[in-house]
Amino acid sequence: MKPLARPLTKRTRLLACGVLAASVVLAACGSPEQSVHEKSAAQQAALKPAGPKPVYGLPGMPPVENPKDIYAANRAGNLSPFMKTVKERIYVPNTNSNTVSVIDPNSFQVVDTIETGTQPQHVVPSWDMKTLWVNNNRGHTLTPLDPLTAKRKAPDVEVHDPYNLYFTPNGKSAIVMASLDREIVFRDPQTMKRQHTEPVSCYGVNHADFSLDGRYFIVSCEFSAELLKVDTEKMKVVGQMKLPFEGAMPQDVKISPDGKTFYIADMMAHGMWVLDGEKFTTPKLMPTGKGCHGLYISRDSKEMYVPNRGEGSISVFDFAQNKLTKKWWLPDGGSPDMGGVSADGNVLWLSGRYDNEVYAIDTHSGVQLARIPVGGGPHGLAVYPQPGRYSLGHTGIFR
Repeated sequence: MKPLARPLTKRTRLLACGVLAASVVLAACGSPEQSVHEKSAAQQAALKPAGPKPVYGLPGMPPVENPKDIYAANRAGNLSPFMKTVKERIYVPNTNSNTVSVIDPNSFQVVDTIETGTQPQHVVPSWDMKTLWVNNNRGHTLTPLDPLTAKRKAPDVEVHDPYNLYFTPNGKSAIVMASLDREIVFRDPQTMKRQHTEPVSCYGVNHADFSLDGRYFIVSCEFSAELLKVDTEKMKVVGQMKLPFEGAMPQDVKISPDGKTFYIADMMAHGMWVLDGEKFTTPKLMPTGKGCHGLYISRDSKEMYVPNRGEGSISVFDFAQNKLTKKWWLPDGGSPDMGGVSADGNVLWLSGRYDNEVYAIDTHSGVQLARIPVGGGPHGLAVYPQPGRYSLGHTGIFR
């Protein structure tokens, strides 16, 4: 005859529950000897910490540092060892004088003038940031400058119609915006030999910026009021649209910190086009001011400075609020054009295209700090040194 079962004490019940709980955990998670590969996909997913989705970038490009902020590497003072040895200078291409004015940002004085080819348009940092290329548009050459010495680095390199210059995020190609040739030309970033020529049907290809993953870039076509979408790896135009504004003239292009939106300055529509790059659907216009031309991101990724060349002002766009929050007016007017932000983020430098001068503007107050005479028709100036890991070109797009 079996003995009668003894009633469970409180302690016995707790022990039993503990054993049962441990069994459930082991059943769910597996034994310590069980390989991770033997766990189900659901179990592995449950074990992974929550976070942003990984970004599968263009093959060969440096990993995206922060998927929520494409400019995370551009924080104030975040200089590479090489950049810490670079002279602090502002390089101003004078389109009508065929020179580059070199400004000392500490004294606000021109300290040198470098002869270039015909019609220099932009000063562009190379992908590795160790060379500054002057784009001599009508001279059909690139003049290399050494940022360590602020002098010419080597003889000019022959490149046809180099209105503007960019670099693929993996550093494998330079991209020449051949505006009048109606071509986007992919070249070796060191020798500048042609790799691929992509003819375009629009007129005046000139400015661009890349997607978060670097797999495509958006290009403005100034003289035909169009936008292009280009597959970076295939080197092919995959999208084209006409802007919905009679007489539009798109200029600078810049992507938002979260990588979701492209902004395109338009000097005839007097504002920025707001574009979903992935969908590449008709963008909406956000008015900023007469002659909207350049787009520059603050060091903390919170704001974008928008010079309005036709009225002598700079609009300030707040990304979090998704609206313009301030407008700074230059005393005595002016024609603020292209430029960049100082390494510490405190000064916005802009060329005065029609006034043969350069403006230094305090980014906290909007106060003009200096107005410096330079050569004729100053255009795409570069501020050096700069934070970041690599350059995508133009007057300084860094990641």
